[in-house]
Amino acid sequence: MAFAEVFTALADPTRRHIFEALRDQPKSVGQLAADQPVTRPAVSQHLKVLEFARLVSVQPQGNRRFYSIKRDGLDELRQYLDSFWSDALSAYGAEIARRMKNK
Repeated sequence: MAFAEVFTALADPTRRHIFEALRDQPKSVGQLAADQPVTRPAVSQHLKVLEFARLVSVQPQGNRRFYSIKRDGLDELRQYLDSFWSDALSAYGAEIARRMKNK
């Protein structure tokens, strides 16, 4: 149930903003903190939670650490949500079949 960790990690608005800020390219903690209303140490803590949830990866370069989105980190969440979509489509198909039968 790794998707539960993803839900928990992305439930926090600051973490969500940090995650979204990584969409286009890897960034350092300093770059991420510049766009957030929290301190660099707070951004680092949020990144640890995102890393634990397997949503970001870190690449050390010299004395800096660059974070990037792990695209496959959302796979389990996507599968979980897709199961609801499949259920909805199945229910829709059953309702159409029922209405066609009653005509």
